Amino acid sequence: MALFGTDGVRGLANGFLTAELAVDLSIAAAHILGELGAFEGHRPKAIVGQDSRASGEFLEAAVVAGLASAGVDVYRVGILPTPAIAHLVAESGADLGVMLSASHNPMPDNGIKFFAKGGGKLDDALEAAIEKHMGESWQRPTGRNVGRVINDDSAAERYIFHLLNSLTMNLNGIKVVVDCANGASSRVAPKTYTRAGAEVIAISHEPDGWNINENCGSTHLENIKAKVLETGADLGIAHDGDADRCLAIDSNGNEVDGDFIMAILAADWQSRGLLKNETIVGTVMSNLGFFKAMEALDINVETTAVGDRYVLEKMLADDFVLGGEQSGHIIMRHYANTGDGLLTALHLMQAIKSSGKSLAELSTVMKRFPQELINVTNVAKEKLSTSAKIKSEIDRHQADLGSSGRILVRASGTESLVRVMVEAQSADLAARIAEELAALVRSELS
Repeated sequence: MALFGTDGVRGLANGFLTAELAVDLSIAAAHILGELGAFEGHRPKAIVGQDSRASGEFLEAAVVAGLASAGVDVYRVGILPTPAIAHLVAESGADLGVMLSASHNPMPDNGIKFFAKGGGKLDDALEAAIEKHMGESWQRPTGRNVGRVINDDSAAERYIFHLLNSLTMNLNGIKVVVDCANGASSRVAPKTYTRAGAEVIAISHEPDGWNINENCGSTHLENIKAKVLETGADLGIAHDGDADRCLAIDSNGNEVDGDFIMAILAADWQSRGLLKNETIVGTVMSNLGFFKAMEALDINVETTAVGDRYVLEKMLADDFVLGGEQSGHIIMRHYANTGDGLLTALHLMQAIKSSGKSLAELSTVMKRFPQELINVTNVAKEKLSTSAKIKSEIDRHQADLGSSGRILVRASGTESLVRVMVEAQSADLAARIAEELAALVRSELS
C-alpha cells in the first residue's frame, strides 16, 4: 500500500505513523531533493510547523531529527496553519517545508505533508521516489555539515502581514464569529481578522493537544451557527484543524460551502477584471448548481480530480488564478499557491464590504442542487475501478437523470472508504439513488 495519499502521509499517530517512519520519510525526502540538485551550492533549509495535536510534539521532533541528520538546517515555526508553512517556504527561499497535521481528521490521527521549494506540494512522482528510497543506507554528514535547528519566533507575524497585505480595504463594520477548531488557526485567525478591522468573536480557540476538531470547526457547524444567531454577527467562519480551508455561515445561520464561496469570489473578480481567462477551476465534486451558476455568468469551469493539489496543478498548467473545492479549499493565485482558509475568509469579507450586500444576498449567485453523499466504510476501495456491476448501475442511473443530475462514486484518497455522491432536482430522488448505489458498493466490495 502506498504511504502517500492525496494530502501527504496520514494515519493513527504512534500506530501507523510512528516516530521511526517520520525520521525515515524526512531523511528520504532530503536525499531525493538533494540528488535532484535542489541543494546545490548552498546549505539546505527547511521550515517545519505543526497543528495543535499532542502527537505533533514527538512527530515534529522526529522530522527535525531526520532532516538535521541529513544535513538540512531546520527552522521550527511552531503551531501555524498549513498555508503558513507554504508561504514561509516561498518567502524565505527554503528548500523544503514540512507540516505535521491530519487536517480535519480526529485527534488520534496525524500526518506529514511536504512542500517543495516555492511552497508547492510535491508531485506524485517525487512522493513515489521518496517512498521508494526510504531506509536506504546513506553517507551521514558529520562535523559542520550536520543540520542546525533554529526556533523562528517571527514566523507568525510574517504570515499575518502577508494575509493583511492582500486586502485592498479594511473590514471595519463587519462582525464575524470564527471557529478555530481548537487547531492551527487558534493563535493567528482571531488576531488577523481583528487587525483587518473586523469585530471578532472567537470560539474553539483554546487547544489543549486533545480537543482539535472535537465537536467544532468546519466538520461540526452547530456551535458556530448558534453563535452567529446569538450575537447577530454578519457571518461566521469555520476553519478545519490545519486551517487550509474554511466554510462560512450567513447571518441567518445557513451554511455557505466552498462552491458558494468560489461563485461569490468568481463574480467579484470578474467584475473587477481579476479573473484571468474568465475561467475557474473546480473538482468533480463541485455541485451541479455551481456549474450552472458559472455558465450564467459566462465563466468557464475546468474540473479536476478531488484534491486541492490537482486543482493547483491545473491552475499552474493553464495559468488560471481562482479554483477550489466544495470542502472549502480555495486557491487564489494572486496571493498564494495553496488553499488558505484565512486568506479565503478575508477576501470573502472584503467582497461583502465592497458590495454592500450581506453574505446571504451574495450567496444567491448560485442555487445548490440537492446532493446526497454517503460514505461507505469497511470495503475494499481498491476494487471499485474493476467492478463492472457498479459501473453499469451508475451508467443506468445517470442516463435516467440526464443533464438534471449527476453521480460520482469514488474511493477516498485519505480515508478507507468509498464516497457515493448523487445530485438531482429533488432531495428524495438523490437520496434514493445514493442509497441504492451505496448498498451495491457495500455488497460488491465487502
